[in-house]
Amino acid sequence: MPRLIAVFLALFMAIALICPASTVLATAHDGKPAAPIMPVPRDISPAAQAFYANLRPRPPGPVDIENPKVLAFTRQFLGKMFAANAVEFGIEYELERAASDTVEAYWLRTGEPRLDKVLIYLHGGGQILGSAKTHIVTPLRVMLASGVPVLSVEYRLAPEHPFPAGLRDALAAYRWLLANGFEPGDIGVFGDSAGGNLALAMPLLARDEGLPQPAALVLLSPSIDRTRTGDSHATMPAFDPVLGAPTAEVYAVDVALDDPLVSPVYADLHGLPPMLIQVGTRERLLSDSVRLARNARLAGVEVTLDVWDGMWHVWQGNPVIPEAEQATREIGEFFIRHLGIDSRL
Repeated sequence: MPRLIAVFLALFMAIALICPASTVLATAHDGKPAAPIMPVPRDISPAAQAFYANLRPRPPGPVDIENPKVLAFTRQFLGKMFAANAVEFGIEYELERAASDTVEAYWLRTGEPRLDKVLIYLHGGGQILGSAKTHIVTPLRVMLASGVPVLSVEYRLAPEHPFPAGLRDALAAYRWLLANGFEPGDIGVFGDSAGGNLALAMPLLARDEGLPQPAALVLLSPSIDRTRTGDSHATMPAFDPVLGAPTAEVYAVDVALDDPLVSPVYADLHGLPPMLIQVGTRERLLSDSVRLARNARLAGVEVTLDVWDGMWHVWQGNPVIPEAEQATREIGEFFIRHLGIDSRL
């Protein structure tokens, strides 16, 4: 088996460690279909079709993520898989600890970085997994597409640090940039999955605390309704090849799941900067993004909802499919436009 396919399968199985006792393609363990199979669009790339072709059923039974040993193993295993994706991507980069005494964060750079603009990146992982040191491919792609260095935040994770610890870390990174000479209009914010949740909640918290807004927001497959009441949470679980069991209960311990900073799809969005939302049609979070886009428009926010046919949760982090490169190129163009960057330079 080629190494790349092996990495995909290993990553898929690692993610499945926190998934419920179901199968990705709605196939029973005896090999008989348990539900109608959702067809894969024929016009997606061969590499994306190969992703679906090589999927395997999830192992039965969820894993106890509140067990420290199990959680530590899962984090370590997933970290290695994401790091392998970065190696597969094959682009040299530098990861340097930021000189902040208020939050742990890392500069992601290639070549000679520009010094007048910056992007804050918040990684995914259900607020229980992931790291700025391993989630590299997506922010690296966005940096290459925009020409802007990325500050990747190593925010605190649940269950050790439940809400609002990670959100406070995201806001601390934004405050640190403002205190170190960056104008709000020179800062963009983006995040994927649970990081998309923080990327939206952080400007909301900043607004409520009297801070100026960043120039632009980009949300990739954002997990923004932890109550899971959207339509696709009921219709898509059998067809979503990535997401499984929810983790909200270990994140929002002493606060309601519909709190606007936990589930920002319920927030008052007035005053937020221009927003780009990317989501795939094979995601249980699809309806959340549709609802968010509608709510943002009603609040007077400039919003672009970009739904990608056939794509799965956070496909932008896949190291080889052309759809990932295309999506992050659009993100780069969005930041270039809203951060006032002269693309001719």
